[in-house]
Parts: sequence; C-alpha cells; structure tokens
Amino acid sequence: MRQARLDQTDRRILSELQADGRITNVELARKVGISAPPCLRRVRALEEAGFIRGYAALLDDRALGFDVTAFAMVGLHSQAEADLVAFEQRVRGSPIVRDCYMLSGEIDFMLKCVAPDLTAFQEFIIHELTAAPNVASVKTSLVIRASKHDPGVPIEIVSATERPARAGKRPRT
Repeated sequence: MRQARLDQTDRRILSELQADGRITNVELARKVGISAPPCLRRVRALEEAGFIRGYAALLDDRALGFDVTAFAMVGLHSQAEADLVAFEQRVRGSPIVRDCYMLSGEIDFMLKCVAPDLTAFQEFIIHELTAAPNVASVKTSLVIRASKHDPGVPIEIVSATERPARAGKRPRT
C-alpha cells in the first residue's frame, strides 16, 4: 500500500473507522459494501502500510474534571534545529500539553493544553513553560467553548484520482 493509490473502498473503510473505531469487521464490511474477509484483509493492509496509526477512545474532558483548555503560543530565542528538537522533547514530556505544532511566522510553536483548573494551567505556564531554556515569549488564550472538534482527516474531500497517498510520512511534532 505504500505510495499506492487508495481506491474508493479503502477510503470508505478509513472514513468509517475514523468515525467509529470500535465498529465490528462485519458491520464495517456491510457499510462499505464488501464481504467480511476481504474487508479484514484491507484493514490489516491499511494498518501495515501506516495509514492507520492506532485506535483511541474520545474522552469527555469536562466529565473527567478537566475544565480548562487553552492554547499557548510560544516564541523561542533560537530556531536552530537542536533548540527546536529540545523544545519539542520537553513538551512531549508534559501531560498538560496535548498537541504541539511548529508554525511559520511570528510564533514558533502552538500548544493545546488541557488542565483540571486554571491554577494547574498557570503553574504549568509559570514554572514549566516560561522557565524552559530558550523560551522567549508565551502568550495564552483560554478556550471559552469548542464549536467544532473533528479529529482525524477529511477523507471525503480527497478523490481517488488525486495524488498518491503516502503512508508513514509525517512531519515532526
């Protein structure tokens, strides 16, 4: 499957699994219009090729006591590769940081942070983030409400005739 084009059935399988990772193979096969054995073979091939990286449950942050979601925009003193990698390693070790993106432009990194309360978030910002080596600036924005949260990729907008899919190739995060 590496560097291969995904056909319409593969795309439907990916779309269905993205919507419901707990779907049974029999139900998945029915939804995509093929029998169960070839469906299972396709899913395994998609996994082996790196198109499917894993399966996860989507949790309700507020129900679990995580009342604060915020974004931290971080500027670094140096953008040398070693400094960028060191910062990325540091934030990977923080459970509060859920997503980390390197950006172009004025901000070097955008972090999505989830904390139980404002005090925990402030402690992270003051004692971990702004105190980190090479951090020049941190600007934060608290999330008031989430209007849309669609994990995954928009499978439905890419046609099978477009550029070939590349499994396993991901930018560093």
